[in-house]
Amino acid sequence: MDMITLRIRPLSPFGTPPLGDTLFGQLCWVIRHQSGEARLRELLDGYLDGQPFAVVADALPTGYLPRPALPLSRFEQPADADRKRLKQRNWISHSALRQPLRSWLNVARSDREVTGHPDFSLRESWPQAHNSINRLTGTTGEGGFAPYTLMQIGFAPGLTLDIHVVFDPARLSAVELQALFESMGATGFGRDASIGLGKFAVVDHIPTTLTGPANANAYLTLAPCAPQGCGFLPHASRYQPFTRFGRHGDTAVQSGQPFKTPILLAAAGAVLKPSRYAKTHYVGQGLGGDGRLSRAIPETVHQGYAPVIGVHLPDEEGQP
Repeated sequence: MDMITLRIRPLSPFGTPPLGDTLFGQLCWVIRHQSGEARLRELLDGYLDGQPFAVVADALPTGYLPRPALPLSRFEQPADADRKRLKQRNWISHSALRQPLRSWLNVARSDREVTGHPDFSLRESWPQAHNSINRLTGTTGEGGFAPYTLMQIGFAPGLTLDIHVVFDPARLSAVELQALFESMGATGFGRDASIGLGKFAVVDHIPTTLTGPANANAYLTLAPCAPQGCGFLPHASRYQPFTRFGRHGDTAVQSGQPFKTPILLAAAGAVLKPSRYAKTHYVGQGLGGDGRLSRAIPETVHQGYAPVIGVHLPDEEGQP
């Protein structure tokens, strides 16, 4: 498996946070539209058996990784920062990978520090008003024609995001992968793409050079994943769980059964320690198939894999 970084620039607000599992889902729809369902089925062959054709990370600020989901006590405490501000330091620069994990909080950055501008956070959310017009009266009304609001996500001006993608070059080339994401950005990602949300441009593509230390013994995840049953040590691993209430996208929204079975995932930034460490670009498992996620489309799968970076996790007492 190879790993590539696609650098994107948001061109409009987003309706859906650009997380790895949802980006993968839309990637599958783009493949289906451009190359046909047979091509998509070919690429998904073996997906539930630990053979993904692609594993997509969250869209991360350029040059940064998510701070590991470890208690603050596992880090060296900066002398000049209070606990509230320390919790806002969510991002670790790539250069920190060369330093001991315990020192990462000293070099971690908050959203505003990442943007380099005190007036702009990394992203902001706001309610956007919408109207449904009754064609008989020409106005809004009650019930289904009442005005409503939906949340939108805006990114700091000039911000670029990196999407790290692990892929199998024997099944999907880097050129094809870039073209697919360019198409996704042109049509829009996520909710309300049909009215202009989720637009982005792919401004660069580079081979990913992120490497962990030689004595790595755990994995730092870059996307939501499903580590259940994968042999990770529960007493040594740390993660933030969340429930994905998934919905079908694209044309499947009109199927009459858009909702998928909820699934429990570990958010990006999880630190997963196996009983025996092996160098790899991704961990996790493919989810779904055989109607386990969707009755409308029984063969539906969900990305439970995540790209990873190796890290050295000291024991609870801080000893290497």
